[in-house]
Amino acid sequence: MNFQFMRIKFVYRLVGLTLIAALIAEAGTTSSYARKNELSDDMPLDSDVFQVPPGYNAPQQVVHITQGDHRGRAVIVSWITPNEPGSNQVSYWDETNLIKRSAEAIVIKYNFYNYTSGYIHHATIEKLKYGTKYYYEVGLDDTKRQFWFITPPKPGPDVPYTFGLIGDLGQTHDSNRTLTHYELNPMKGQALLFVGDLSYADSYPFHDNARWDTWGLFIERNAAYQPWIWTAGNHEIDFVPEQGETKPFKPYIHRFFVPYRASGSTSPLWYSIKRASAYIIVMSSYSAFGKYTPQYKWLTSELEKVNRKVTPWLIVLVHCPMYSSYVHHFMEGETMRVLYEPWFVKYRVDVVFAGHVHAYERSERISNIAFDVVNGKCTPISDESAPVYITIGDGGNQEGLVKKMTQPQPSYSARREASFGHGIFDIKNRTHAYFGWHRNQDGYAVEADSVWLLNRYWKSVKEASVAEL
Repeated sequence: MNFQFMRIKFVYRLVGLTLIAALIAEAGTTSSYARKNELSDDMPLDSDVFQVPPGYNAPQQVVHITQGDHRGRAVIVSWITPNEPGSNQVSYWDETNLIKRSAEAIVIKYNFYNYTSGYIHHATIEKLKYGTKYYYEVGLDDTKRQFWFITPPKPGPDVPYTFGLIGDLGQTHDSNRTLTHYELNPMKGQALLFVGDLSYADSYPFHDNARWDTWGLFIERNAAYQPWIWTAGNHEIDFVPEQGETKPFKPYIHRFFVPYRASGSTSPLWYSIKRASAYIIVMSSYSAFGKYTPQYKWLTSELEKVNRKVTPWLIVLVHCPMYSSYVHHFMEGETMRVLYEPWFVKYRVDVVFAGHVHAYERSERISNIAFDVVNGKCTPISDESAPVYITIGDGGNQEGLVKKMTQPQPSYSARREASFGHGIFDIKNRTHAYFGWHRNQDGYAVEADSVWLLNRYWKSVKEASVAEL
């Protein structure tokens, strides 16, 4: 082994256990795992994952939930009835109290080219108790359907919580493997952070919106029981002027409600939530984000509001990666990176999760904020105030994997592999979190990559305290 190219990454202690990171090559590693080149086929429409619930006008197609407020004490329940509006009520009760309460849904429809949606219901259940299991029902009489969810614990610095991560899912056989692996992962994600590109309905002739319905049926088995935190990707834009469709994100915005107003946002495409010990900021790669735009004004003010003493883990979700060493989509996120990376470094964002590139990659903690066009300082450098950038657009969609990578592997890239899979972000306490990436071809508990993350805020606080001694 040539130690000239090696360096010690870090040494720290967690709960009495000394964790010593392995010697890591400056340029990181590229996995030697080789997948077959064929594209993944869509699951057939008669597959059991697309099974429609029985009964006339039964609630179906995207029975899913997401967080319904900023603090974690509300849930948005969404469902569709195909034939008529039906009941707009959702009944709910906690497992320790069988008294049923109800919340009223708004009911909307939309048209897209030659498609007319069913009746889309969105009900917000409010004033829930933290850390409590609730049951809920939608539908009437013999078509009534029951599900459950568990609210997060009250936000606090040492509250453990486990997030799943999936991006660019689609509805192929590989999509099904990804979701199955996530469901069977023994680490058990409690909420799913979805980094964009959902159904790929726009990949079908005329942006066939019936494929939004099949995708909803597919994810219901998980999304009806734990909140999926939504990020919009390029496949959600659905801008097709030649078909008379000139309103971007039309199907997505009608189908997936988020609590954007609770964080002072003016658009459902960017918003924030607090959940346990995490503060999650969702950005939109495909909305105006330049200086003075609504998204820019909101995000820069939002970062100032985060109280890291309460929610120490600052997470950003965005679809297009700001750092990627794959040839496909290379540097597409550069304009957003140039504008927002200084803010991420200033406020010590812990991790930025992205999709878009259909492969996996994890960066070192680096930044490229010194570059000013004329000084020539255009190479990312190690920066302990910077986030780790993780690309996880490997959910399994019909477009397949991207395998061509820039060579040699750049110094900012710690690990990369062209395989389908999912991630788990497991917050232990205010200082430590564990991230693992699971390749579809491995057993459910096998990790193809993993890393311990030391919280940026509390690391800086500790260093400041030591300096004062």
